[in-house]
This record gives sequence, C-alpha cells and structure tokens, in this order.
Amino acid sequence: MAQDIQTCQSKGKLVTLSLGGGTGQVGFSSDSQAQTFATQIWNMFLGGASSTRPFGSVVLDGLDLDIESGTPAHYAAFVNQIRSLAAPTGKSYYITAAPQCPYPDAYIGTALNQASFDAVYVQFYNNYCGLNYPSDYNFATWDNWAKTTSFNKNVKVYIGAPGSQDAAGEGYVSASTLASYVSDAQSKYSSFGGVMMWDADSAYSNSRFDLAVKTAMTASAQKLGLPAAKISSVSAPSPAAPVTTPKAVSSAAKPAIPVTSATAAIANPVAEVAQSASAEVTPIRSVKRPFTPHETDDPNRSKDSNVAANRVNSRFFRV
Repeated sequence: MAQDIQTCQSKGKLVTLSLGGGTGQVGFSSDSQAQTFATQIWNMFLGGASSTRPFGSVVLDGLDLDIESGTPAHYAAFVNQIRSLAAPTGKSYYITAAPQCPYPDAYIGTALNQASFDAVYVQFYNNYCGLNYPSDYNFATWDNWAKTTSFNKNVKVYIGAPGSQDAAGEGYVSASTLASYVSDAQSKYSSFGGVMMWDADSAYSNSRFDLAVKTAMTASAQKLGLPAAKISSVSAPSPAAPVTTPKAVSSAAKPAIPVTSATAAIANPVAEVAQSASAEVTPIRSVKRPFTPHETDDPNRSKDSNVAANRVNSRFFRV
C-alpha cells in the first residue's frame, strides 16, 4: 500500500487519511488529549517519526475529519496541533472535514470556526436538507458560513452526494439533477469547491456516475466562461480492511477516534484556480459496510427518515 500511495503522489495527487466514521462514540476529554492524539497521528502518518509507521517513510498529505458521533469538544485543539507541527516543515498539509448539512454541524461545527480547514465536504444526504429536498437544500447557508464565520475565509465547500441509490439511506439524485445543483453553485457561490461522492466504488459501479457528473461540471464551467475542469477517471479501489491503530500505541495515549478509510470527490474548475494546491486528493482506500437503516435520535440528522447507522467515513479527491 505504501508503494501505491507513492505512485499516486508521483502523479500529483494528494493522499489523505480520514478519521471518524458513522459508527461508535468517539471524541476527546480535553485539549491535552486531542493534542496528544494529533502528535501520534503526525508521527505515524504525516511528517513525524515513529517505529510504528504503517506506511514506513511515506508521508501522507493531510487529514479528513468525519465526526458523526460522540462528543464535539476539543477538535480545534487537534487540528491546531497538526498545523503547529507542520509549520516548521514548510510543507502544506490538506485538512478537511465532512459535516452533515444541518447548520451548524452538531459534532465538528465548533472546530470549523476555531481552526483552519482547507475544505468541507458537506453531506447533503440522509438529512432534511439533502439533495432530494430542494426546498430545504442549504448550500447558501454553508457559503455564508465560509465567508463570514469560518476560521479560514478561503475554505472551499463541496457538495456531498451518494454515488448510487444504495450508497446512502436517502439523498441520491440522478447525474443530471446533481449537475443542475453544480451549475447553480458555480454561478452563485465563490466558495464552491466541487463534488464529493460517497463512495468511490459505488459511483464507479453506477455506470460511471462520477464521470457523468464531472463532464456536466466541465460543460457548465465552459458555458459560464469559467476555466475547464481537468478530466481524469476514478478507478474503483480494491476492497480492504480499515486501517487500525497499531497495538504499539500505549493504552495511556490510546487514540479516541478510530482511524478508518477514505473515498472520492470531484473538484470545481474554479476551485482549482482559486486554491494554491492543484493536486488531486486521492482516497487511501475505500471500505463498504452493510447499510443498516434505523430510526435515529441524532440531533444532526433527519428525524423523519431512516438513515445509515454504520457508514464508514467517506473521503475524497480533487482534480
């Protein structure tokens, strides 16, 4: 896997590690614990040093936080610690989050206002404000957050969408419908960064849903007189087990967040010009778990529909 990561990086792609997911109760009890875990992640996957680095000398390009349960506190301390550790190296690390669309997000919302994120992959599915509820769809709210409240006023906002009918409990829309949302965002919102799909293999198996959306995005950009998107295919990752924390980590400093897998997204051509990094962000690996519908009392999800309880955290790539 280390060699695969290096191959992607040699082709100008950013490879990031996603933390969290749709199951389990996770979180930190203090800023100190969050900072300790950030240092462990830094040493094991990013620019630090450790005898238990899963990918050896390979250095990943950043992190994604898909926090959908547990306690919401202290994530800003985690992100700020990563930024502090990265600062002396001169290397830019790409840090993202995947909030649910109800604003503010119940789990990562506070951190989004207290730490610098490069992008947010808003999950516009399994919620009342999803793509399948046009009257409640709230990209405008997230655009306003990006420009007025976000710690990083240059943060990019992605439209998160299911890659197929079976990829989420609800919220899947056709490629043409998603394309209309994209065109609207391209013409109205300067914070628009692109499209995230959960997940890569679902989109690939769904008659290359990813390419259909990307082609539509490029056509829309050209019609609006915007820079054309770079078109590249998205291959379906081989099924694999989640990356877990090595046993060598002491129980006293055991990470409070499961380290799991990643998935895929498509970048807006405007975002490629606006952002300093033009590399593609590639998933480390895609893992699919069975979908188990159930009624939820999660304050951040729809109350009147069944939602996926055990989704693996999804994330992403830019082109």
